[in-house]
Amino acid sequence: MVRFLYAKYAAVILNLFKHKIEDVPYKKAIGTKGEQLAVKFLKKRGYKVLQRNYRRRNGEIDIVCYDHGAIVFVEVKTRYSDKYGPPELSVTEAKKRQIIKTALHYVADKKIEGMSLRFDVVSIFYPPNEKHPTITLFKNAFTKDSLVISHT
Repeated sequence: MVRFLYAKYAAVILNLFKHKIEDVPYKKAIGTKGEQLAVKFLKKRGYKVLQRNYRRRNGEIDIVCYDHGAIVFVEVKTRYSDKYGPPELSVTEAKKRQIIKTALHYVADKKIEGMSLRFDVVSIFYPPNEKHPTITLFKNAFTKDSLVISHT
């Protein structure tokens, strides 16, 4: 009886890990599709894309652009369901701090001086039964001055 319970729990735990592992490629695919849509959307609005997926040790910027004299760091959030609310609500205070830190590294790495910085969010809602997504641009969604950045 005890062996049966251990086997049952082991099967449940393995099943949980299996679903978690399967979710990663799906979430990555959603993110990649969203970023592709966002790049097209931004280019139509006159943004010049400088880089995609700028990565540092503790963060990533989805899209870096130039727009009307400013370097714009764009966070893209894509959802296929509104079960957890609109996509833009998933840009938490912690995520904003991470984006700002990564953006400051980008500016230092590229030796950019004398340019204004802007943080935009592109929200993409693409329900499976819809032909086209709803894409919303939040210009100046947050600023580096609106958050306290801790040096960790």
